[in-house]
Amino acid sequence: MSLYDIPLRTLAGEATSLAEHKGKALLIVNVASKCGLTPQYTGLENLQKRYAGRGFTVLGFPCNQFAGQEPGSAEEIQSFCSTTYGVTFPLFEKIDVNGDDRHPLYQQLTEVADAEGQAGDVSWNFEKFLISPDGTVAARLRPRVEPESAEAIAAIEAVLPA
Repeated sequence: MSLYDIPLRTLAGEATSLAEHKGKALLIVNVASKCGLTPQYTGLENLQKRYAGRGFTVLGFPCNQFAGQEPGSAEEIQSFCSTTYGVTFPLFEKIDVNGDDRHPLYQQLTEVADAEGQAGDVSWNFEKFLISPDGTVAARLRPRVEPESAEAIAAIEAVLPA
């Protein structure tokens, strides 16, 4: 099954998939509101603003699997993201990224290795998967890689649609 075919739900609970983003470069991130890395929302939103016009979007997937750092309801998450960080990129329903209840999207994403050759479980909040316009995973960036780091920018710019 293609990444574009996996059923998803928006943060508002509406059925969707990645199909509406086909042909774009995507940065899929498991996000959390009460994490030491939560300020990465600023960098993610800056990327969204910088590259949206060039066929790119960030997609946020709230996850409460890491020290309970995303405990809020969908409404609380939406409010926090918009009022605290001005998030304009799409947010999806809270999901599991690891374990027996791992969402099918992350079942596919976690098969991809990072720069050090490590595949498998997501290590913490704000792990990033860069999807090329053809739907393949182009890069896996671990949580401490800042969204606006040289490494992330180079990877994004390498896969932007022509």
